[in-house]
Amino acid sequence: MSVRLSLPAFASAVALVAPVPALAQDLDLGEIVVTPNKAPTDKKKTGVKVETIDKAEIDKQAKPAVLDYLAQVPGVAVASPGGSGQEASVAVRGADKKYVKTLWNGIDIADPSNTQVQVGFQHLGALGVSGLEVLKGSQSTHYGSDAVAGVVAIDTLGGIATGVHHDIALEAGMRGTFRAAYGLSGADDKGKASLSISGLATGGFSAAATNGTDPALDPDPTRLEPDFHRNGTANFAFDRRISENITVFGAALFIASQGAFDDGGTTPRDNVLNDGRSRQFAGRAGFTVTSMDGRLRNTFAAQSFDIDRDLHLVSAFGPFDANYAGRRAKAEYQGAFDVSDRVTLQWGGDVEAQSSHVTDNFGTDASDAVTIAGLWAQAIVTPVEGLTLDASLRHDIHSAYGGHTTWRGAASYAFANGTRLHGSVGTGYRAPSLYELYAPFGTGNPTLRPETSFSADFGVEQSWMDGRFVGDITAFMLNTDNLIDYDFATFSYQQTVGVTRRAGVEVSLKAQATDWLDLMAAYTFTHTAQPSGARRPRIPLHAIALGAVAKPAEKWEIAANARIALDTLDTVGGVLTPLDNYIVVDAKLAYKPKENLEFYLRGENLFNAQYQTIKGYNSAPLGVFAGMKARF
Repeated sequence: MSVRLSLPAFASAVALVAPVPALAQDLDLGEIVVTPNKAPTDKKKTGVKVETIDKAEIDKQAKPAVLDYLAQVPGVAVASPGGSGQEASVAVRGADKKYVKTLWNGIDIADPSNTQVQVGFQHLGALGVSGLEVLKGSQSTHYGSDAVAGVVAIDTLGGIATGVHHDIALEAGMRGTFRAAYGLSGADDKGKASLSISGLATGGFSAAATNGTDPALDPDPTRLEPDFHRNGTANFAFDRRISENITVFGAALFIASQGAFDDGGTTPRDNVLNDGRSRQFAGRAGFTVTSMDGRLRNTFAAQSFDIDRDLHLVSAFGPFDANYAGRRAKAEYQGAFDVSDRVTLQWGGDVEAQSSHVTDNFGTDASDAVTIAGLWAQAIVTPVEGLTLDASLRHDIHSAYGGHTTWRGAASYAFANGTRLHGSVGTGYRAPSLYELYAPFGTGNPTLRPETSFSADFGVEQSWMDGRFVGDITAFMLNTDNLIDYDFATFSYQQTVGVTRRAGVEVSLKAQATDWLDLMAAYTFTHTAQPSGARRPRIPLHAIALGAVAKPAEKWEIAANARIALDTLDTVGGVLTPLDNYIVVDAKLAYKPKENLEFYLRGENLFNAQYQTIKGYNSAPLGVFAGMKARF
């Protein structure tokens, strides 16, 4: 998962999220991350905790969804009410996805028409994805609202070798599952580009674990009907240096999906009539201008996101049909100046407009909108060799409630013996969503203020044997205040008094044990406490991830990983209820007759563990899939 890049191999990807030119020098930058400072940064020179999954790791596992890789990251918990296409929950350090900013090639893809502004992770396939970064802790100083627990950044422009490349991937297997993808990519000394088109179709399995009681909704009470899912995704990204000091870049994403789902409630039940459709389009374009021999960099960009969702739900009272349309338009500026080799100043601003339009067959026809504008600045200083400090400040103005200020500080110190100390402290906020502010029939509350957060972490990283073994232990805490929640007494959203506390420890180890065996292990302890003292649901107290990649013989490769969750609770009828502990093991066996051709057999949940991550909903049983990948 560690990546070492030369500058030309990285600069083009960075242009999608940060003001950096595609320079020509060939410098060893170590492991590069972008999200901590919105600019390329040696991971050892940032005090903020960030996890990475690179293209090599994605290729080795060949899992179908971004969720599958996030579930292996220390401090991340994934819960889903069923299988592929079902609305999934992603929590970072005990805070769910409405507190996590998510970017696709620098584009904010959260849905403004949702009850809370958040991402439908169930629609994000892994075909075409070249890397993931998970930035932890409150990061609103760089990313504004919603970056309370961290940031998930998805990249599709990394790891492209010089030349033109065609990639084909095919997979078929149990439950009527078929995946296919075509990719076209290319790179030269002035930039790179990537296009991918992928599709997924699966018959699935029943999301609900209990049959329905109404024969009109569940005509066969003797069995659970499967819930299908179909997804088509097209993705394009590029950057190009058009002159010595100007680089242009852009990205586009289109996702169309359709699937069935079951009824919720205290006891989720099978329903063969419910289904939903979603269409998403996102785009971003901009340019970077450099001067003063690259010391001064200015980037200007604009982005947009549109989503259109149809919901068809049938109950004993008849059908409910609704359409949700959300839109975000955003303009961005970011500047940077290298005062010296030891001091860099960064600054920026952005303004975005969010809108939603909701209609249904009960007469709802509501349109709402807000604007948010922000300014930020950061100083990054290396006062002595091995020590890097950064401090940043941001102020946002929201059209509904006014201004809010956030800040962050971080430090990293690397000793000569491979030991590194890192730590960060910061604040964040989540602005009330359009639905929370303006939902009809008195449900919305226009007097709401933002939720606020304070986070801190401190860790020790140790590497041995020239980086072949790398371990890290990090203690963290994340407090959120002014919770926005639905009040059943007033039938509206209200501000809740009290602090929700989250604290824990993340431990990880990556080892290149031999020239044919790589190992990884991670453990996360997460304790959560709501103002009442009760734990937060769906967050394992103990989570363990294990992985291994072995090359037992020439042309053969085996990749295996396991996820273990212990002591998890869920809310059922307002009462916290224990979920069973579970161990899930996945594996892939690959044969490469040629360097650019691979045939593989992949297994999910090899021991057919029966478990639930959300009470009353099934998780994927044993699945076996065969596939091939080719490049020419």
